[in-house]
Amino acid sequence: MMTSASKKMVIALSVILAFGAIYYVFLKPVDKAADPAASDAQQAEELSSVYLSGLKTLEGETVEMDENKLIFLNVWATWCGPCNMEMPGIQKLYDKYKTHEKVAFYIISDENAETVNPFIERKGYKLPFYQYAGAYPPSLNGNAIPRTYIIHKGKILAQEIGASQWDRPEITDLIDRHLADI
Repeated sequence: MMTSASKKMVIALSVILAFGAIYYVFLKPVDKAADPAASDAQQAEELSSVYLSGLKTLEGETVEMDENKLIFLNVWATWCGPCNMEMPGIQKLYDKYKTHEKVAFYIISDENAETVNPFIERKGYKLPFYQYAGAYPPSLNGNAIPRTYIIHKGKILAQEIGASQWDRPEITDLIDRHLADI
C-alpha cells in the first residue's frame, strides 16, 4: 500500500508532467530558423505580412501601402473613446511629417464613409483615413482598438495597443532615427 506521502509525491509528479506536456504542445515558441521546411518564399511572405492590401480611401478608391516608406498605421473607430483621445496627438505627428517623402500615414477603420466622414468633419482632422474590411495579417491582428504600429522594411518598430500620445519626443526620435537610414 502507498503511504499518504507517496500518493502526494505521485500526484505532484503527475501535475508537473501535465504542465510540461501542455507547455511543450501549446506554449513552447517555435524556432523558425530550425525549420528546414520554411522556404524563402514563406519567409518573404512573413516579412511582407505587415502590409495590408485592399485599403480603400473614403471615396472608395483602392490603394496599396507604400512598402518603401516608414509607415504609421493606426486602427481605430469613431465610437471608440480611447481612439478619440489619441487622435489629436496623431494629427500633430502627421502635421510634422505629412510633407516628408519617406513617411506614410494610414489611419484605418472598418466603418463606412457615411460614418467616418461626418466624424472627421466635426473634429476637423486632416489625416489620411482609409477603410479596411479584410483579415489583418497575424502580426497586426487583434481585437483591441486603438492599435498602432510604426513599420519600416517589413518590421514593426513600435506598437501600442490602447491610447497613446503619439506626438511625444520619443516617437519623433524613433521616426527620425529610422528616416536617417532610408
